[in-house]
Amino acid sequence: MSKVTVVGAGNVGATAANVIAIREVADEVVMIDIKEGVSEGKAMDMMQTANLLDMNTCIKGVTNDYAATANSDVVVITSGIPRKPGMTREELIGVNAGIVKQVSESVLAHSPNAIIVCVSNPMDTMTYLIHKIAGIPRNRIIGMGGALDSSRFKYYLSKALNANPNEVEGFVIGGHGDTTMIPMKRFATLRGIPVTQWLDEATLDKVVADTMVGGATLTKLLGTSAWYAPGAATAEVVEAIIHDQKAIIPCSALLEGEYGEKDLCIGVPCVLGKGGIEKIIELPLNEEEKALFAKSAAAVHKTNAALPC
Repeated sequence: MSKVTVVGAGNVGATAANVIAIREVADEVVMIDIKEGVSEGKAMDMMQTANLLDMNTCIKGVTNDYAATANSDVVVITSGIPRKPGMTREELIGVNAGIVKQVSESVLAHSPNAIIVCVSNPMDTMTYLIHKIAGIPRNRIIGMGGALDSSRFKYYLSKALNANPNEVEGFVIGGHGDTTMIPMKRFATLRGIPVTQWLDEATLDKVVADTMVGGATLTKLLGTSAWYAPGAATAEVVEAIIHDQKAIIPCSALLEGEYGEKDLCIGVPCVLGKGGIEKIIELPLNEEEKALFAKSAAAVHKTNAALPC
């Protein structure tokens, strides 16, 4: 029996829970929130689709009852306030750090062997904070951001190529921020053919630029952070772990010398399986990419320095 807990039943958390359930990633999904009735109501609403969707996952909602999350295989943390229009991820740090710290301690008290997937923003810094307070091996703490950024990159690539999104491959490394992510256009392909064979440099540069502001674009349109793609990207990471897929997904991982960085959580390609991050893949970056990664890393280090003591 596999069990996943999603902390935070807002738009992103509820969407993640719903996708996990519909795809039958786990036998049981528990949603927990601080607001009375929200998790219970959303879980009930989702369970009323079970017969309609031929879904066999059991979804349960609770209010502040961490005992109900006991023995979870994976815990997803989405807690925190969402971005508002004009707000950067970094501005969220003070409020969300306190929330993430309390949540991490609570879930690990009941699921000491769980793998934690961090979604809360600023994601790289919140992932780093969990590493500092959790005292568990680095392979069991994963930041989701790279999976989402890569999905957005593939979306913009498919639009530029006028291609089926499922035939496009591409990924993003670096920090999960509007100015820190690095869409890796050199490695992007359409059915295995480099996209550089299909798109000129100006078009590719626009794809990269659109990807980097993908979150901000949606925040401006919606008046709040997006949730469908973040929720689905979270579910993708959880599924790779629960089903031991050995999938290569860009995630925020704690580096200990990889890419020339230490004491830093930042997006890099990772092999995900039942052990969490089972391998960090070091790409052969060219000089331009190395410079971009170093710049991104410096920005994330700077944000980490703003964490409350």
